[in-house]
Amino acid sequence: MQLQQASAGSAGLQLDTRLTREAAELLARAGIHLNGRAAWDMQLRKPGVPERAFASGNLGLGEAYMDGDWDAKQLDEFFCHLLRARVADDVRPMRLALHALTARLFNLQTERRAWMVGKEHYDLGNAFYAAMLDARMTYTCGYWKDAANLAEAQEAKLDLICRKLRLEPGMRVLDIGCGWGSFMRYAAEKYQVQCVGVTISQEQVAYARGMPGGDKLDFRLQDYRDTDEKFDRIVSVGMFEHVGHKNHRTFMEVAHRCLEDDGLFLLHTIGKNKRQSACDPWIDKYIFPNGDLPSIGQIGDAMDDLFVAEDLHNFGADYDQTLMAWHANFEQAWPQFSAQLGERFHRMWSYYLLSCAGAFRARDLQLWQWVLSKQGVLGGYERVS
Repeated sequence: MQLQQASAGSAGLQLDTRLTREAAELLARAGIHLNGRAAWDMQLRKPGVPERAFASGNLGLGEAYMDGDWDAKQLDEFFCHLLRARVADDVRPMRLALHALTARLFNLQTERRAWMVGKEHYDLGNAFYAAMLDARMTYTCGYWKDAANLAEAQEAKLDLICRKLRLEPGMRVLDIGCGWGSFMRYAAEKYQVQCVGVTISQEQVAYARGMPGGDKLDFRLQDYRDTDEKFDRIVSVGMFEHVGHKNHRTFMEVAHRCLEDDGLFLLHTIGKNKRQSACDPWIDKYIFPNGDLPSIGQIGDAMDDLFVAEDLHNFGADYDQTLMAWHANFEQAWPQFSAQLGERFHRMWSYYLLSCAGAFRARDLQLWQWVLSKQGVLGGYERVS
């Protein structure tokens, strides 16, 4: 395959190497060209990018991007093209095989290790997340069905959860992985319920406790496994991705013992299409340590004989819009954080947001809301939307 001429920004690079030719052929299958003119084309800035990608997969590709070795005008579209064409299936470095084997054999989300993601990701700083997220500090997928902007999409998501749970005044609700408390504050204000939230992030607890809410909100810094009280309703929004497949059953057992017999449990989680696959190694190293996306089959196994699946709702395409909105906010706010965090962080965070947007756009990742009951809803459960 004939390589296109290098652009001015990559003039002088040695493009005629065996691995570069192989990379060009793989990318062409996805409609991506090296130093091409399309917004999703890869622009090589320094040599060695194909070598790093072939050696370490997305870990090498992402680190090369962080180092400024390559660019794409629309990184989200680069990844959408790449993932839609399943190009990564033909790149299987040994380092990735070891990463996958480790994730499969060992419990990387023990009670001791579970706190790592709180410290390394969620404790990055409340000011940083306040600049990127909506005013409610909701760090999960919005519901864009009738929304015109991020704030509306997040409020619509919170209300959708409340309606799916059939909340009534006076109910006691457990929020597993409560984040900065957006759901709890919304549910308490709009549906007059009492909420207990657990999180492993000190920054999130400090923020949540400092917000208004009165005696209806109880934020706790603790692992979900330490919860042993009864609740009328349980919700977990964007936390199950950190539980790990070796702990899925334990998570469901905790929810089962804490839920009243006639209660409802809503599980909101990102999901993957293939059971036997490991977390992306770049995401694991730089963004969410010890993350482990579940498959539908794994969730089904975990709830076996504990819950009845009343409803399963997939609106994963909405995460694309959510991530793009977060990225726009991040770019707008970046000047106030640039001196503190530096350009390499800037490229890292952009890579995170835009690569994930591309993955949801390509339908490589999903977003599910499960409604579960312990004994089955008599007469059946009617979905709201």
